[in-house]
Amino acid sequence: MQTTFTPEQLKDADVARSNEILRNCVHCGFCTATCPTYQVLGDELDSPRGRIYLIKDMLENERVPDEKTVRHIDRCLSCLACMTTCPSGVHYMHLVDHARAYIEEKYERPWQDRALRWVLARILPYPGRFRLALLGAKIGRPFARLMPDVRLQAMLEMAPKTIPPVSRNDDPQTFPAEGETKMRVALMTGCAQRALNTDINDATIRLLTRLGAEVVIAEGIGCCGALTHHMGKIDESHGTAAKNIRAWAREMDGKGLDAVVINTSGCGTTVKDYGHMFRTTDMAEDAARVSAITRDVSEVLNTLMASADVDTAQEAREGIAGTDAAPGHGIFSPPKGAAGGAMRVAYHAACSLQHGQQIKTYPKALLKKAGFEVVEPADSHLCCGSAGTYNLMQPVISKQLKERKVRTLEAKAPEVIAAGNIGCMMQIGGGTDIPVVHTVELLDWATGGPKPPKLMETD
Repeated sequence: MQTTFTPEQLKDADVARSNEILRNCVHCGFCTATCPTYQVLGDELDSPRGRIYLIKDMLENERVPDEKTVRHIDRCLSCLACMTTCPSGVHYMHLVDHARAYIEEKYERPWQDRALRWVLARILPYPGRFRLALLGAKIGRPFARLMPDVRLQAMLEMAPKTIPPVSRNDDPQTFPAEGETKMRVALMTGCAQRALNTDINDATIRLLTRLGAEVVIAEGIGCCGALTHHMGKIDESHGTAAKNIRAWAREMDGKGLDAVVINTSGCGTTVKDYGHMFRTTDMAEDAARVSAITRDVSEVLNTLMASADVDTAQEAREGIAGTDAAPGHGIFSPPKGAAGGAMRVAYHAACSLQHGQQIKTYPKALLKKAGFEVVEPADSHLCCGSAGTYNLMQPVISKQLKERKVRTLEAKAPEVIAAGNIGCMMQIGGGTDIPVVHTVELLDWATGGPKPPKLMETD
């Protein structure tokens, strides 16, 4: 794509990056085939190609964004399926992030929108505040349909029926590895996850330590910044991200870290991008160091379980685990399904994991290795409609995507649905009676941990 940015404009690092991205686009339109909003709305401006045209015009002409441009960019889920599909390597994520920041700076939204975004930015990233808000939403849930704004209705309807107890595992501390220490990792405990589902971090810590990882909850960590970053609130997102960078850099410079482990894939995509986000700041070096060692939990588990395979094989050869012990199975006690065979798990691939981080095989392979029967829904590449705060700010589109995702998952007749992102879990769980759990909860169970609470509810 030809661009006409001036030399003066290109002195801005964000403009220079957007120019580079735009020039890679060849207008082919392959992205429209995998864009959820284009499939739902059928409007070219609600596809990546259409939004790219709008963003190019807005940035090149330095114009104040109009309502039309803002509406179509707001409808983008940032699912990043277009990046997986694109044959030209267009880095749409950086482009739309720049557009959102530009809109936040230049465009004055209606007061209702400003108020909603202000509330979300000051509640969701803070677990304590979020818990209080969930309590209020739980009380107001029966009156959701009386709300004048469909977005307020969505907020009340999404409130969980029960609010989990606070987990002390989220406090700064170190959990020693069981047996030989094979790696030292820092676990990001998240923000919304700490209020919505404390079982995930608990299961992650048990699983990692059982497999030989020393797990550190670093002093000073908090929200990754993704929620405000995708609203274009750069000062706020960078402020929270900077705290994480400092906390993990201290650990790296102290006893050292082999990885920063993320069990919420939306956060993982953002933390892996810290190096880009802080590239022009005095924190550039530390941000790049953090990004370089950030791993989704499935990546780390793949490494640790491969090591466990070697250990089990060695034990078998030495007669420690018995002559029938087989590599890859000694650490597992596979749970049985209702019919007595392997439990049937429908795996939902979170967009931030399969598109944002290009991690597609590890979670499924680990579940299969643990003895589960793994099935995938049709159109598994399409978004469930959660997308951070999208289901709260664009509830109509989000609901359509959720209903389609739930139909395709239920069509596989699973006993449980597994996912690697709390947002997806809440979104899908609100549309089906099939229990939805995190992948690590199933792996923890299969290696000696407790049965996931969501599964006990259905017993």
